[in-house]
Amino acid sequence: MSNQALLIVDDEPHNLAAMRQILAPDYALVFARNGQDAIAAAAKHRPSLILLDIQMPDMDGYAVCRRLKADPVNEGIPVIFVTSLAETGNEAAGFAAGAVDYIIKPVSPTIVRARVRTHLSLVRATQLEQSHRAAISMLGEAGHFNDPDTGVHIWRMAAYAAELAAACGWSLEACLQLELAAPMHDTGKLGIPDAILCKTTGLNPSEWDIMRTHARIGHDILAKSDAPVFRLAAEIALRHHEKWDGSGYPDGLIGEAIPESARIVAVADVFDALTMKRPYKEAWPIERALATLRQGSGNHLEPRLVTIFESIFPRILRIRQEWNLRGVEVVVQK
Repeated sequence: MSNQALLIVDDEPHNLAAMRQILAPDYALVFARNGQDAIAAAAKHRPSLILLDIQMPDMDGYAVCRRLKADPVNEGIPVIFVTSLAETGNEAAGFAAGAVDYIIKPVSPTIVRARVRTHLSLVRATQLEQSHRAAISMLGEAGHFNDPDTGVHIWRMAAYAAELAAACGWSLEACLQLELAAPMHDTGKLGIPDAILCKTTGLNPSEWDIMRTHARIGHDILAKSDAPVFRLAAEIALRHHEKWDGSGYPDGLIGEAIPESARIVAVADVFDALTMKRPYKEAWPIERALATLRQGSGNHLEPRLVTIFESIFPRILRIRQEWNLRGVEVVVQK
């Protein structure tokens, strides 16, 4: 039996009995016979899904659904209306109230089980996505834990990377994945000693050798997940310091041997790093940063990507303005 509780709401005992027979073998069930009890039961038991009758004496199903959706605690619980054929003309009202589906009485056991499975799968998928986003945010911030002056850098850079990927012909889904993965590119800095990360003077050769290990450390951390977004992040973490001419690290890959994801992030990362204020430098003017990208074309950066980046530059500037405003808001809130 699943540990997911379902709330069944109906004022007719025989309808509750029918639902019990259909669903009890697979789910924990909670029952309510009127609207007020349904709202109380939802607050107490936090069900994963609610099967809700429409025609009830004290408060109809539409009113119950609206009350549930108005409560931040319950608004995410999917509601399926269970209704007779005579009431199906009000489907629009039901969806407007917040329902996700309808089941027609007299109910078919096969349909009830299928609809419940489908909507619980959607709930699990949503919860998994939320977990991924939370982990992404934490790993992105953790990689810059000792570098608080970066502010919104990793998120702004990721937005640049997604825009550049779109201009390169990536699908919308792939661009969204890249925007989620890119902020984790420096996760490996978690394995670098603070004395090196926080050093205010130049690093000596042995310290640089240690610093360069962050690419592989980040890959090894992120590659432990099979989720596509973390596999992509692992790829970027490992390769974002490779250079088009082969002079980068950790493996000195040349040209298209470097994954396109890492080549795109490299362009976005260099531009954003140049145009942001750091403890050791002022933000560079836009034209100077673009000139540096051009100078890096063919050695550090892929020439094609630099050209495309310049061609979409008005969109890049809009993203920069939007994220700079967000950064100001964050500072004000602190």
